[in-house]
Amino acid sequence: MIIRISTEGQFRVKSALLDTLADLDEKIIEAVANEKQDEYQTLFNQMIEMVRNEGKPLEPDELVESTVVLPPPDTTFAEARKLFVGDGVIPPDLL
Repeated sequence: MIIRISTEGQFRVKSALLDTLADLDEKIIEAVANEKQDEYQTLFNQMIEMVRNEGKPLEPDELVESTVVLPPPDTTFAEARKLFVGDGVIPPDLL
């Protein structure tokens, strides 16, 4: 599976990671809905770091369609209010 971190690049990750990322996505949606900015930031940082640590970066010239696109690491809480709603950033049809 290919996950893109916007402004950073693409990472090849094992499909097994998807469940953990989806769980984080749900927790982020809840934190944003409940106006818990610190909790959002902690969870979002965990999501980004998980992809960085568990994934293998693709070469910049390797063009592959991304399965999931995560927002940039510097996504603000105000921006997150628009992104982490409904189904969040992990498409439910992937699960």
